[in-house]
Amino acid sequence: MWKSGEIIAWKELYRERVWHAVSTIVIKDTPQEVVLAIIPGADRLIEEHYPQGKNNGYRRWDFKNKDWTLEKHPWHTNRLLCILEPEKYYSTIYFWNNESNKFLYYYINFQLPFKRTQQSIKTLDLDLDLVINPDFSFEWKDLDDYQKGIETGIILPQWVDEIETAKIEVLGRLERHEYPFDNSWLNWKPNLKWPLPQLPANWEEI
Repeated sequence: MWKSGEIIAWKELYRERVWHAVSTIVIKDTPQEVVLAIIPGADRLIEEHYPQGKNNGYRRWDFKNKDWTLEKHPWHTNRLLCILEPEKYYSTIYFWNNESNKFLYYYINFQLPFKRTQQSIKTLDLDLDLVINPDFSFEWKDLDDYQKGIETGIILPQWVDEIETAKIEVLGRLERHEYPFDNSWLNWKPNLKWPLPQLPANWEEI
């Protein structure tokens, strides 16, 4: 288990290569969950065109048969608290505006179950997201990307089945206001003495 305050990488692997890597701070690590913080200024590498958005950037399916280049794009604006549970096809993320300290929303990121390396977790974003407002109303996000991922074969049929199961679980938890939708972490703030996290030396390790 990692200790609170340790720096590890959150990596997305696509075609056995790193597609996205961001430095995170370990808040909690138990057999039941790993809780990580991502704060503005955190070291991050991502496919060089992706931050330009859907209109001008490239998506993963554009690289189904070609390589890509990673570029530094430090995390900015919002701070995140990310809750990952073993074997789940999603993570739960709390979003705050870092400057105002305003809680913005809960965010469900559907992804492959995470695996550990010595100094990282590795997963793959499966494109579909659920944005949950503070009043617990919600809306689905990136449905078009999710469908495109399915059509191009990047998102496998068995993953789709797992996501359907995960949807039921998430919406049930939400309806009952169960953890992590019980406001357990709403008052969390980062330690002001923490240095800006940098990607660990072996972040490229697969």
